[in-house]
Amino acid sequence: MQLLKWQVLDDKAVAISRAFAMDAAQKVGNGHPGTAMSLAPVAYTLFQRILKHDPANPNWIARDRFILSCGHSSLTLYIQLYLSGYGLELEDLKNFRTHQAKTPGHPEYGHTLGVETTTGPLGQGVANGVGMAMAARYEKGMLDPENKTDLFDHNIWVLCSDGDLQEGISAEASSLAATQQLGNLKVIYDDNRISIEGDTHISATEDVSARYRAYGWAVIEVAAKADGDVDREKLEAAMITAIAEKNKPVLIHLHTVIAWPAPNAKGTSKAHGSALGADEIAATKKILGLEPQDSFIAPDDVIAHARAVKVRGAEIYKQWQVKFNEWEKSNPQSAQLLNRLINKKLPPDWDKSLPVFPIDKEIATRAASGKVIQVLAKTLPEFWGGSADLADSNNTTIEGGGSFLPATSKMAGANPYGRIIHFGIREHAMGAIINGAALHGLVKPFAGTFLVFSDYMRGAVRLSALMQLPVTYVWTHDSIGLGEDGPTHQPVEHLAALRTIPGLAVIRPADANEVSICWQEIIKRAKPVGLALSRQNLPVLDRNKYASAQGAANGAYVLAYGSADSKDKCEVILIATGSEIHLAIAAREKLAEEGIKARVVSAPCLEWFKEQPESYRNQVLPKTIKARVSIEAGVAQPWYQYIGDSGVPISVESFGASASASVLFKEFGFTVENVVSAAKESIRNANG
Repeated sequence: MQLLKWQVLDDKAVAISRAFAMDAAQKVGNGHPGTAMSLAPVAYTLFQRILKHDPANPNWIARDRFILSCGHSSLTLYIQLYLSGYGLELEDLKNFRTHQAKTPGHPEYGHTLGVETTTGPLGQGVANGVGMAMAARYEKGMLDPENKTDLFDHNIWVLCSDGDLQEGISAEASSLAATQQLGNLKVIYDDNRISIEGDTHISATEDVSARYRAYGWAVIEVAAKADGDVDREKLEAAMITAIAEKNKPVLIHLHTVIAWPAPNAKGTSKAHGSALGADEIAATKKILGLEPQDSFIAPDDVIAHARAVKVRGAEIYKQWQVKFNEWEKSNPQSAQLLNRLINKKLPPDWDKSLPVFPIDKEIATRAASGKVIQVLAKTLPEFWGGSADLADSNNTTIEGGGSFLPATSKMAGANPYGRIIHFGIREHAMGAIINGAALHGLVKPFAGTFLVFSDYMRGAVRLSALMQLPVTYVWTHDSIGLGEDGPTHQPVEHLAALRTIPGLAVIRPADANEVSICWQEIIKRAKPVGLALSRQNLPVLDRNKYASAQGAANGAYVLAYGSADSKDKCEVILIATGSEIHLAIAAREKLAEEGIKARVVSAPCLEWFKEQPESYRNQVLPKTIKARVSIEAGVAQPWYQYIGDSGVPISVESFGASASASVLFKEFGFTVENVVSAAKESIRNANG
């Protein structure tokens, strides 16, 4: 890899980058200037000399990706986006961490051009990088399975901190990265030994390099200079060596001094999260050869020199485009697939073969989901995923898809472009990895585990929702109905907790045909979703007798009216999800025997229901009918907004127990008699 000679203007660009970090934090009065100061030569070298990127084409599919996992040091990224000409300007740096600025406190995907992922919760960016690197390999398999071109080859660069590598999620993801032999993943570890509480050795003293070598990574050590500054030349050499490594992920263990070269703040915890103060900033600028009294110094010659990276990027892109045009002509089918994926289109008739399940056989919704997955996989090559070592229970295996493993793997069924991801028992990393895969741009990833273990991955799920990524979580064993495994495995509060995450749709289908309709809607919507599916077999509803399962696409629908001769005649509404819908139906029949007309509403997804027009919502849940019963095997908290003051919930308000599903449902009050009693109580409440 040949690079232009480092120039005096490059040194000046690094100096003003450090000054920008100090000035931006000082102006707003808060932030994290220290790391951005010490990492200025690292980020500048990457953006100016190493990364394959073109600021004029920020979504170029063959670009290298850069992830700032230590998102608190967002200035590290913003300053380089400004210098490289990604659309950020000096005024944006001046508005750092202020309302509606392009430079929020932590990088936000979709908010600032050039930001590849939302970071801040430490460790997430490392795992996102693993997901991007895995997706890059899988996508190459879709487009160039015979490896005839390097058009789609690129690297994922991650810049992380001590805190990132202390978080367990990074250990989970890094272990998997080594197993996957992700030679396209390059991580720079900023080891400055400083956190908010002081020296990191108060809590972490392990040999990080040895740990990563034990995982199976290639590790390159880069010591700081004698004065504490980054040894930029050795770092650049390490970066070039990292690029040459194709068979292992690489960790560049970089030793730095936070806030270098501030005379009093460098190497201190104060520099981590506080503005340095006017006197310290002035003293530091003097050391950097800048005018102490000037703020946001941006010499025209330095900015012009830095923005020449746009010329380099444009030339790289132009050369790539010539090769791509030739490939496009020679590979029309692959080119057509790529065009569809880039434009986020679905193939014609992709959903025509989705299964319609017969009523003669009971089937667990997890099993029904597994059958839908097989059909989707046949028409959507971008549909790709796996499980946290629970594939047989989650029904997430794509039959005949091959295991996504490196070509050198000795495991049966190994295929570097396989469709079955074995995440191992790493739920948190699994969530962040599929986030990274979705961010990479061309896949629709899914991942499975038990619903109760959504707790282990909540941080990643929250970021799925925050970024509105097209990821699907397949959470099975959705209630006390899983039975004998007992309270440790029986989700109680989980549906309610997940429903509190803005932008996440939580779906609990009532039968196999609702599963099929919901999967169809999931693919069409391309937004974050959690499916809660039963372990136990459930009846398949007779849709000649009850409303079409198509109503599930609206989030909630009237499954059965209170009266056959009039849709409006109703004394009480029974609202249920999942397995409990069958209990509601049985209770409706029992109430009918007593002359009480009850409507049954199936509500598989409250979030989708909220999106419907008010007129539709009022049709399903008329405001005039105040007697309502919610029936769900979880805490009742989400249901009070639907059942109101007169309503009565049938719920689980304590941990479960180890017993069969039938025993547990009875013990926890999920019986026809209890629902009937609750309906009568609600009617009395409504009639006050």
